[in-house]
Amino acid sequence: MGFYSILVIPYCIDIAMSGDTLQQYRQQLLKDVSGEILEIGFGTGLNLPHYPKEIEKITTIDPNPGMKKLARSRIAASNITVDYQVLNGESLPMENASFDCVVCTWTLCSIPQADKAIAEVYRLLKPGGKFFFIEHGLSNDDQIQFWQNCLTPLQKIIADGCRLNRNITIMIEQKFDNVQIEQFYAPKLPRVIGYMYRGIAIK
Repeated sequence: MGFYSILVIPYCIDIAMSGDTLQQYRQQLLKDVSGEILEIGFGTGLNLPHYPKEIEKITTIDPNPGMKKLARSRIAASNITVDYQVLNGESLPMENASFDCVVCTWTLCSIPQADKAIAEVYRLLKPGGKFFFIEHGLSNDDQIQFWQNCLTPLQKIIADGCRLNRNITIMIEQKFDNVQIEQFYAPKLPRVIGYMYRGIAIK
């Protein structure tokens, strides 16, 4: 990773992902997580205040060491113990069936081989474990899809690998049989970046 990825992108993401609407989505998604938890793409820790009060510890990963600097203040302010590891989601060292829940928010768009990351999620979940996710991705509108496909090469450059045109439903259903997904446009966001996939997949 270069200067831009480590020193600039964390601040850009922290600002862009801090809006009230996105925080509400975080709160809605995380209200039912429990047990041993892994968060993939922890970033600057924006999810941390929205975990249920009874959660005492989470394991988190993020490949960008620059994120940790901004996450420190949120970790320090939280009652949750955070085991923060700088790791790539495509290949993780944890043992099979280690977690009750895996959380992933606006991260699959940026993982180069997201199919491998989803396979790792499946491997790490205990039987009956739940994968909680919210992602932006490919719209169901042909006109919006056209612009998403056109703009993705530029988006990957300016947003450190983020893709606008991934079909999250197809990606997750390739590994999980039991998937519940809601698709919608987030209000106040441009439709090219605001088509959301929110759901739970059960192992």
